Amino acid sequence: MSSILTNNSAMVALQTLKSINKNLAETQNQISTGKSVGTAKQNAAVWAISKVMESDVNGFEAIASSLSLGESSVAVAANAAETITDLLTQMKGKIVAAQEANVDRSKINDDVTALKNQIESVVSAAQFNGLNLIDGSTASASILASLDRDSSGNVTASSITVTAQDLSTGAYAAKSVFTSTNGTASTDGDTVVVSLDNGGGTGDITIGGTLVAGDKISLSVGGETVSYTVTSDDANATSTADIVAIALKDKIDNLGISGLTVDYDVTNPGELAFTNSGSVDLTVTGQFTNAGSGGLGAMAGIDVSTSAGATSALATIETLIDTAIDASAAFGSARGRIETQASFISKLTDSLKSGIGAMVDADMEAASARLQALQVQQQLGTQALSIANQAPQNILSLFR
Repeated sequence: MSSILTNNSAMVALQTLKSINKNLAETQNQISTGKSVGTAKQNAAVWAISKVMESDVNGFEAIASSLSLGESSVAVAANAAETITDLLTQMKGKIVAAQEANVDRSKINDDVTALKNQIESVVSAAQFNGLNLIDGSTASASILASLDRDSSGNVTASSITVTAQDLSTGAYAAKSVFTSTNGTASTDGDTVVVSLDNGGGTGDITIGGTLVAGDKISLSVGGETVSYTVTSDDANATSTADIVAIALKDKIDNLGISGLTVDYDVTNPGELAFTNSGSVDLTVTGQFTNAGSGGLGAMAGIDVSTSAGATSALATIETLIDTAIDASAAFGSARGRIETQASFISKLTDSLKSGIGAMVDADMEAASARLQALQVQQQLGTQALSIANQAPQNILSLFR
C-alpha cells in the first residue's frame, strides 16, 4: 500500500543515514585526536583506568627527576671520596719517605700539611645543591625512588636511603638557635646572650670538653655567618673561650648589621650579648666543630717532623686510607642502586605509556579504512533517502 502521509522507506533511509553520519563523526574524531576513548562517555571504565595510569606516569616522571638529583649528589660524594683516597695515598708516600733517617723531615711535613689542607678543601666543597654527604653534617639522605599502588588503589612512596660517610677532620655539633625568650628569633629591642663556655645552659654552645687546636665555632646572625678556628696558642691560653668570643665579636661588628650591638661580657667568660634595636628581626644560631673527631680526625695528629711522629703516622695513614676506601665503596654501591632504579623507572614509565596507548589510542589503519567505507555509505544513504523521498510523487501518475 502506498501512502502520501507515511513514507516508511524514507524513515528507514533517514535512520540509516543518521547512523552512518554518527559513525563517520566518531571515526573522524578518532583520526583528529588519535584516541578511540577520549572522554568518559565513550567508555567510562577504560577512560577511568587510563586516567589513573596517566597520573602514575606523571608521578614516575617526577621520581625520575628526584633520582637524577640524588644520583648527582651521590656522584659528587663518590668522586670526593675517591679523590681523598688518592690524596691519602700520596700522603702515605710522604710518610714512608719520612721513615729514613737522613731526610729533611721538616720539608716532608710541609708537604703532608699541604695534603691535609687539600683534603679538608675537598671535604668542604663536596656538596650538591647544599647536600654534603662526607663532611659529617648529615647522617643520611633519602631519595624518592618509587610510588607503589596496591590492589585497593592506595599509593605509598618508597625511598632509597644513602648513608653519609664522615670523611671530615672534625664533627659538627647540632645547630642551636639562641634568643632571650622562646628560641625562635631576636626581635626589636631584645637582648640575647650567647655563651661559648661549656656551661651547657640556655644560649650555650655545648662543646663537650676543653677547646683544642682546630676546634671551630661559627655564629650566624641575620643570615650572615662568621667563624673562628682555635689555634694551638689559643688552646694553651688561660681562657680560650674569651679569645674566641672577642674574635667573633670583631667579625660580627665588621658585618655592619643595622641596629645590632654586640657586647663582650668580661664578668662571664665567653659570653656575647646581642641587642637588636633595628627594624628587622634577627635570628642568632651557633655551631661547634669538634676537631679530630670526624672520620678522618686522626689526620690532624699526623706530624712527621720527628722520627717518632713518622713511625706513628705510618699506622695512622693506613687506617685513614681504609676509611676513605670504605666510603668510596659505600657510595659506589649506593650510586649503582640509584642508577638501576632510574633505569627501571624509565622502563616502567614506557610500559605504562604503552598500556595506556593500547587502551585509548585509535587504530589509525583501521580508522582510515573505516572512514572510506563510511564515506561511501554516506553517499549511498543520501541517494537512498533521495529515492525514498520521491516515492510519493509516483502516486500522482495514478490520477492522470
